[in-house]
Amino acid sequence: MWAEESVFYQIYPMGFTGAPFENKGEAVQGAPIDKVEEWIPHMKKLGINAIYFSPVFESDTHGYNTRDYRQIDRRLGTNADFKALCGKLHEEGIRVVLDGVFNHVGRGFGPFQDVLRSRENSPYVSWFYRIAFDGDSPYHDGLWYEGWEGNYDLVKLNLRNEEVVRYLLESVGYWIEEFDIDGLRLDVAYSLDENFIRRLRAFCDSKKRDFFLLGEMLHGDYNRLVNPEMLHSATNYECYKGLFSSFNSLNLFEINHSLMRQFGPENWTLYKGKHLLSFVDNHDVTRVASILKNERHLPLIYALMFGMPGIPCIYYGSEWGVKAEKSQGDPALRPCFAAPEWNELTDFIAKLAEAKKRSEALNYGGFRSVVLTNRQCIFERKSENERVLVAVNADDSAYTAHFDAGCGMAVDLISGQKHDFGGGSELPPYSAFFWQCEK
Repeated sequence: MWAEESVFYQIYPMGFTGAPFENKGEAVQGAPIDKVEEWIPHMKKLGINAIYFSPVFESDTHGYNTRDYRQIDRRLGTNADFKALCGKLHEEGIRVVLDGVFNHVGRGFGPFQDVLRSRENSPYVSWFYRIAFDGDSPYHDGLWYEGWEGNYDLVKLNLRNEEVVRYLLESVGYWIEEFDIDGLRLDVAYSLDENFIRRLRAFCDSKKRDFFLLGEMLHGDYNRLVNPEMLHSATNYECYKGLFSSFNSLNLFEINHSLMRQFGPENWTLYKGKHLLSFVDNHDVTRVASILKNERHLPLIYALMFGMPGIPCIYYGSEWGVKAEKSQGDPALRPCFAAPEWNELTDFIAKLAEAKKRSEALNYGGFRSVVLTNRQCIFERKSENERVLVAVNADDSAYTAHFDAGCGMAVDLISGQKHDFGGGSELPPYSAFFWQCEK
């Protein structure tokens, strides 16, 4: 599948365009979503060939409280504006994945508004997970309903109601036909009804070949949802934590343990052959440049992310080292930038992206740990036709690794320089290499 050879770029459109937080139902001037087109040259230079848009549909505020699944949020533009943008992205070889927010809707969602008005007489009462007319909500509606994880601006849908399922599938069909989207990232996939996910997979498979389904999963066994009948991939939060924690504690055993557990050569490995979404930050967590204790580790964490099994995803702005902490609130994590920036970090990530996309081993190879200390690691990615050794030195001192490389010479896919394994391999301080072994 195309996603397995892609480098993703995540944009949170409401923040990216500087949209007002609250949707007051007013029209906006122009098409703010067109700003994405201005960033296409930057994305292509960075090596991006797939974009994941956080919510774009009409919502009450932040996008995850949907009002209308068939309309682009008026704060971003119109359906015609977004269709034109998708066309331009496709012309430039960039696939489009949207956020599918199916677990809950906003209070402004039409059927829920009808329940508030008509109460027991509304034909939409059963559309929602649980409505109790003998209770009350924090909004003093004179009725109680299930809010997702106690958030009452997020009204839980009843995904076992056939009318709801049909409405959502028809909406997805509309997105495929109207915008020609290439996939969906399912918000809080871990909370979704599993039969609904199976229905969604079958529906999308029937509509578009190689349609990609990615699920937001935090903990537990990703195989519960990532399987031939459900999702193609899930967000690899286990390795997200392991990546930054390993550098901050100078204990690369932590991330190596996760990678061995997930992708190692043993028979008990959990996700061998699967392609989980790899990331070092996103719209919900502290920016990686703020969470790392040593800024010299910033290029190295990206090298590990691109070198390990998975589909790498970059969050807009982080490629040039933007800082923001979760404690500052969501607006700090989801800003509007006047224009993209380019620096040494961006240049390095672009080289990693190019290496990843062109390497069979980095896209499809297995995982085997070769050298491991607290501050250095070397692991092998081996496919049928290629071997790549990913080497990282997180220390402020040089390190010489002595190991059987299985070949005499290699070329570093990042720098293009030749490497001779004879006499040991020296890793300069704060360095990373993708050594492609010569046959």
